[in-house]
Amino acid sequence: MERTDPRYQNYVRILREELVPAMGCTEPIAIAYGAARAREILGREPESMTVEASGNIIKNVKSVIVPNTDGLKGIEAAAAAGAVAGRADRILEVISEVTGEQKAAIRAYLATHSVRVLPAEGDAVFDIVLTLTAGQDTVRLRIMDYHTNIVLIERNGRVLLRSGEASAPAEAGAPADGMTVESIVDFVDTMDVDDVRDAVERQIDYNCAIAREGMTHDWGANIGKVLREHYGDDVKIRARAMAAAGSDARMSGCEMPVIIVSGSGNQGITACVPVVEFARELGADRDATIRAVTLSDLLTLHLKTGIGRLSAYCGAASAGCGAGAAIAYLNGGGCREVSHTLVNALATISGMVCDGAKPSCAAKIAMAVENGLLGYYMFRSGQQFRDGDGIVTKGVEATIANVGRLGRLGMRETDREILRIMTGVPCDR
Repeated sequence: MERTDPRYQNYVRILREELVPAMGCTEPIAIAYGAARAREILGREPESMTVEASGNIIKNVKSVIVPNTDGLKGIEAAAAAGAVAGRADRILEVISEVTGEQKAAIRAYLATHSVRVLPAEGDAVFDIVLTLTAGQDTVRLRIMDYHTNIVLIERNGRVLLRSGEASAPAEAGAPADGMTVESIVDFVDTMDVDDVRDAVERQIDYNCAIAREGMTHDWGANIGKVLREHYGDDVKIRARAMAAAGSDARMSGCEMPVIIVSGSGNQGITACVPVVEFARELGADRDATIRAVTLSDLLTLHLKTGIGRLSAYCGAASAGCGAGAAIAYLNGGGCREVSHTLVNALATISGMVCDGAKPSCAAKIAMAVENGLLGYYMFRSGQQFRDGDGIVTKGVEATIANVGRLGRLGMRETDREILRIMTGVPCDR
């Protein structure tokens, strides 16, 4: 692919826009970012707040620890952290510089102020509406579609910003428009590594650092340590263990940033860390490692495009498939090896549900990486799933389209039922 090819420039742009730092699970951080921005416009600490959130936001915030809050969980904690101590200019690192005094202030605010949580109206999958009030002044701010996309700001009923005026990356789903596995592999084969080096090297550095933290200290369910203790030290285990350890630390409030993919830190870790482990095992140089991680990132985005940012379909499944395909690439594979690895992996793990952000995400990541590797090793052994085997259709793009349909449309009611279970709504059947 020539550097002047519009597809080449589009892939470079996608990587620069997608591979951004975030501290903490991105859904509560999106709430904190919105609250911090709304407080700036309000001009003082709010006396009360209301957060209206769509079901997938509620699901992904309910059980995860908000960083820099001394262990607080939930929507109320995320909103309070943003309003009391957030720096909106840091965007998804909005609460990365909270002091000890501010941590105490966040707890005090929650004890003495009203923070109401309501379900958002409508069917939007990603929807956050924050209303902050102080005295006679009210600010209303809405985030939709992805984590930094502020589509509405009102102060005392006067519209300050409406959809289309916010400065943000392309809307969810759009970055991967026109992607194919073949063109992604072509881009990675021919790219000037320096065009993506800064973004991908930062991803490698950040995400491997939090993985090491997860393996070194006590975080969450310690899935990485469990794997190493009971399964051994083979690279296939290390790849799973390190990725899981990074997620365990992140889900449990670790105050280290990660680089996200498709709006998700867990996907950013899963797409990167196993590939780096294999690159080290194989003795790959830095540029070869960057190419492989870039491939994993872009494949993950391609797989997620038809599904959407949030759904009942676990995003780690997509990233695990992308990682397996990138490991095939590291071992000398080209488009054929990458495509067959993806189809084999997608046929196996598609349907693993997302029941919110919490420690079990680490175990799901371990399974997703194992599945990606199985897809590759199947191909190496001359085995594959074929057209007509369940959701598999002839051609990798057709199978990817089927998975998108499954995640976006087929699992809608699954998503609703998961939310009912998580919020304690009794079964009426």
